Amino acid sequence: MIRSGLILMIREEKVKGKSAYAIGNNFSISKNTAKKYMKPGTIGQDKRKGNSKLDPFKPRIQALMNSGIYNCEVILERLVANGYTGRKTLIKDYVQPFRPPKHIPAVPRYETPPGKQAQMDWGICQFADPQGQVHNVPAFAMILGNSRAKYVEFTSRCDLQSLERCILNAMEYYGGVPDIVLTDNMKTVVDGHEAGKTLFNPSFAAFCNDMGFIPKTCKIRRPQTKGKVERLVRYVKDNFFPGRMFTDLMDLNQQARKWCVTVDQKIHGTTGKIPLQELEQETLQALPSQEIRDQYRWEHRQISKDGFISFDGVRYGVPWQYSGKQAHVRLLHHTVQIYVDHLPVATFAQQTGRNRYVLAPSQYKGLKEQHGIAMTPPRGRLTANDVATRPLAMYDKIMEGIANA
Repeated sequence: MIRSGLILMIREEKVKGKSAYAIGNNFSISKNTAKKYMKPGTIGQDKRKGNSKLDPFKPRIQALMNSGIYNCEVILERLVANGYTGRKTLIKDYVQPFRPPKHIPAVPRYETPPGKQAQMDWGICQFADPQGQVHNVPAFAMILGNSRAKYVEFTSRCDLQSLERCILNAMEYYGGVPDIVLTDNMKTVVDGHEAGKTLFNPSFAAFCNDMGFIPKTCKIRRPQTKGKVERLVRYVKDNFFPGRMFTDLMDLNQQARKWCVTVDQKIHGTTGKIPLQELEQETLQALPSQEIRDQYRWEHRQISKDGFISFDGVRYGVPWQYSGKQAHVRLLHHTVQIYVDHLPVATFAQQTGRNRYVLAPSQYKGLKEQHGIAMTPPRGRLTANDVATRPLAMYDKIMEGIANA
């Protein structure tokens, strides 16, 4: 049995057309209980012989609740001071239907015009390898605020270079650049806050300037202000990744790209529109020049003594003569390109995994003969003797001629 006050509220909700399931969720009761009290003529717990000890104090309780006081211990103290002799349980039963739900602060729905804003975030997914060992894989997610067009990319790292590369790939996928990109206060892009302003990492700020968008951060500890991408990350974890079979990171990203296209061809639950069709209406800025984009695909690496550079967890080999030098490496169209002194020295199909070594063709050719020394050390030079060679008998004749003279 429940109180008559709650029964009246249940019936009011029924008049509004709500189902027993919705009413039950609203008042924290079962669906069957809600259905029972939705019927007319049901008697509640207040329908009893005599009056309740709480009846004279109900106006006082209502006044306290109107002032924001729902703590039954506090209400009990106030009522006892005014002569209440009943138990706290009566107060709790009476206050329960009026108690506001415990939720995070409400925020207004924020819709942006076409081309205005994109939201980005990282999520961490887990997978098991053939040996049953569980691994984490970062997932970058971006969504356009107006069209809801999605982009998802899995990476080996969550560092700044990986983030910039993902943002660049996302904007090339969209075919343009939004005015604003909203993110949380991740340490890779935010150095801190001062006088209410976000201090961005200078390298990331330079990237934003070159790409042509303005970075903005959501309020600290208020991730719901970028709720669109928060829901996308959850959608990836709950709908795309569970049970997903893939051979490597490249295969996983190809599947993620196809999945984004598939879900964006369906009507979006909030907008009632098809994201891929709405993407065509996004008034995005033009992409920066290819030269600017390419420079953010390069990363600096030190070549080890045995002739390898590390990139995304894989070690790629270069000719041993370049050991110890600085190299520039980039990933372009699933190809790893390695340059030294602006000259290409090695190219590989992208590999995935950890602690893998990929040798370059003829990587150690000539190393043994030159004793591992790439530069020829300074040496003297033996030249050919160009003095004429004469038989000794010729010198004897010359000496005889001198004696007879």
